[in-house]
Amino acid sequence: MENYTVFWFRRDLRIEDNAGLYHALTSGNKVLPLFIFDTEIIHKLPKEDARIEMIHAALRNITDAMERNRCKFGMYLGQPKAVFESLLKKFNITKVVTNHDYEPYATKRDTAIGEFLEKNGVAFETYKDQVIFEKSEVVKDDGTAYKVYTPYSRKWLKRFAEQGISHYPSETHLDQLAPVEQPQLSLEDLGFSPSAVPQPQYTFNPTIIKEYEETRNFPAVDKTSRTGAHLRFGTISVRKMVADSAKEENPTFLKELIWREFFMQILWHFPHTPKSSFKPKYERIEWRNNEEEFQRWCEGKTGYPFVDAGMRELNATGFIHNRVRMLVGSFLCKHLLIDWRWGEAYFAEKLLDYEMSSNVGNWQWVAGCGVDAAPYFRIFNPIDQIKKFDKQHEYIQKWVPDYQELTYPQPIVDHKFARERCLTTYKAALNA
Repeated sequence: MENYTVFWFRRDLRIEDNAGLYHALTSGNKVLPLFIFDTEIIHKLPKEDARIEMIHAALRNITDAMERNRCKFGMYLGQPKAVFESLLKKFNITKVVTNHDYEPYATKRDTAIGEFLEKNGVAFETYKDQVIFEKSEVVKDDGTAYKVYTPYSRKWLKRFAEQGISHYPSETHLDQLAPVEQPQLSLEDLGFSPSAVPQPQYTFNPTIIKEYEETRNFPAVDKTSRTGAHLRFGTISVRKMVADSAKEENPTFLKELIWREFFMQILWHFPHTPKSSFKPKYERIEWRNNEEEFQRWCEGKTGYPFVDAGMRELNATGFIHNRVRMLVGSFLCKHLLIDWRWGEAYFAEKLLDYEMSSNVGNWQWVAGCGVDAAPYFRIFNPIDQIKKFDKQHEYIQKWVPDYQELTYPQPIVDHKFARERCLTTYKAALNA
């Protein structure tokens, strides 16, 4: 009976420059490629979740590429352990290969899968693929984690200059795929329907990188790369993005990619942060958590046009411009005194580019309770932000065309009043 290596696709939905796939294809065995729609995850999602549609489309692209090598890519629905139990009965599998995932659920799952496979005499190998540096590869000289971005980025850049990037030409070894029939699944098979949210297209070229510094703060200009969702699901190689960004003289785009890795290592070293403030004293804040006001924020009906534009863009597209993300987050936590975890959960449901590490890190940043956070007394003025970043009201006009109509809501709260209330509430908590 022929021996097989399984390659388990997860957050790496491409055949090019895929570290784990490369190692699987060069293992000496024929490779069975598969993806598992984990019911522990997908059963908690809305039935028209655009992310499932994006994953499914990426898997179809992989399938098309693999069919040219007479391989039928496998799509499975269920709990990973049950899927592997079934596969071990059908195939003589000696090794399962995948790429690292750093989120708390994923690390717990992978530990359990590794133990199960080991008991069945199957090797389990995982590789670094979605970041340049992971876990404790960029730490202080004493071995502890960085909690401030700037020194982390300096060390990151130093290591990068010394080490460079290794690429993995997985696409050149597809002849090692096993010509085996495996199941295909439609969206309907998974229990999902097509979403009204359009699938994200990205633009990544030297012009985007070069002009990023001067264009990134103006949402109407729309000169961001839109690569976030593609990095999230690995349809683009982070090594290619970093290598191309490092070629350009302007480092701003590269620094954004480093921020992503900074937050990833924070989540790895401090896995409690999705549920708790990094700075414990911020847990004492007396949030108002008014559900009606939260709903108005979600729907983009706060009466502050820049805030509402951002939320309406998010709801319609699964994307929100980074400058506006900071504003809507600050507004929720500081103007409305609603717990950052409420906003984080809403973004987790809506964002196509949702990554737990960045989402939690950025929400704790705006709330003032995280690593390298904005000080609590930094409160964005939603009117001044328009003057700075949408002076001609182009972005607002696009997403809130009713902002000058009589039907447009009055401001949910007075800015000056909200600012004073926030400062008083935060001071009371932090000085207690």
